[in-house]
Amino acid sequence: MPMEEKKKRIYVAGHRGMVGSAIVRALNVRGYADIVTRTHAELDLTNQAQVADFFASERIDEVYLAAAKVGGIHANATYPAEFIYQNLMIETNVIHQAWKTGINKLLFLGSSCIYPRLATQPMAENALLTGPLEPTNEPYAIAKIAGIKLCESYNRQYGTDYRSVMPTNLYGPGDNYHPENSHVIPALIRRFHEAKHASSKEVVIWGTGTPKREFLYVDDMADASVYVMELEREAYDLHTRPMQSHINVGTGEDITIRELAEAVKETVGFMGALVFDADKPDGAPRKLMDVSNLAGMGWTAKTSLMSGLKRTYEHFQNPDSTNSSE
Repeated sequence: MPMEEKKKRIYVAGHRGMVGSAIVRALNVRGYADIVTRTHAELDLTNQAQVADFFASERIDEVYLAAAKVGGIHANATYPAEFIYQNLMIETNVIHQAWKTGINKLLFLGSSCIYPRLATQPMAENALLTGPLEPTNEPYAIAKIAGIKLCESYNRQYGTDYRSVMPTNLYGPGDNYHPENSHVIPALIRRFHEAKHASSKEVVIWGTGTPKREFLYVDDMADASVYVMELEREAYDLHTRPMQSHINVGTGEDITIRELAEAVKETVGFMGALVFDADKPDGAPRKLMDVSNLAGMGWTAKTSLMSGLKRTYEHFQNPDSTNSSE
């Protein structure tokens, strides 16, 4: 990477979130020094006027759009209007103002939930919009699909280089450990940790334990994001056929929720039993990404699940630690 490229002024939207903070770490490791960030209090990305003023006043060269409202099954079911509204507003404001102020390079981060509930496994990029979505997170998925199509549309009409990466289920330092609104790994870590310290005899897990999920350590996701952004446009376009501007990011391997619970139990050191509550929703039966396109670009995940869980639990116990990528 030429030195002048390292001098680019890069805006990371959502830098306090799990993904955004990992992207900042990845950029710092690669020698990018001029990184622009704003907290929600400083810049409300759902506010069109604030976003317009921000882009007009800053000399941004590239954007990583990692800001989003995210949550697990319970949060998606409880706050569907917030999930679709806030994510749509963030995407439309940032992508439009980036174009309006002459920013040619942007990376949009989506989610594997964009694919149909019963998509052929593993899910390839061309499965998008080929069937009904998973009902439990449909509003969020529709917002993320809109983000992909925004990038595609601006590229088609204005010749911009707006790229999209679709990560599988992410976990790692900076995750949300809320007892009801978190994703499965942070929820399990908290539950097992509290049960361990309370000397509980069992931990109850939502669902049957049979659905299969793929999990990617967040620093691997950040590494892939910067890798994709640094690719020459010809190399990126080679793997994103016409009308398909997004790339899957994952490990290409999945495990059952039961196996995941056992792994988290071992990581935390909980000695009690696992009980599965089959009355609670399972979500989609399987969500495995086809990551052959990204592998063809030269990138594969590096962090094993057990290693990632160990680092994540260490960070959960010591949130001030930033040593998350060793």
